[in-house]
Amino acid sequence: MTNTAYFQKGPRMSQAVSHGGLVYIAGQVADDRKTGIEDQTRQVLAKIEELLAEAGTTKSKLLAVNIFLPAIGDFDAMNGVYDNWIDRDRPPARACTEARLADPDLRVEMTAVAAV
Repeated sequence: MTNTAYFQKGPRMSQAVSHGGLVYIAGQVADDRKTGIEDQTRQVLAKIEELLAEAGTTKSKLLAVNIFLPAIGDFDAMNGVYDNWIDRDRPPARACTEARLADPDLRVEMTAVAAV
């Protein structure tokens, strides 16, 4: 039987769930929403890294990342931060989509899946 673990549980959702050797990271957004795309990207990646550590894994075990940008013009600036953060020897599969986010001050949201 596979154990399931829930991390940073809230009334509506968990920020991460570990099941079957995988960790699923919910959509992460910046806490400081009045900053630019680079700073928000750093905040989001730090939250992902924290959740991965809490679940017992690291960014080197990322399998997939989904990125949502409300302004696709931010793609290059976001990638400038992302490219310096990601494990270049083990880059995950990735998608990036232009999408309206829940708060107009949000510049980026990311989900991720990693192996434990």
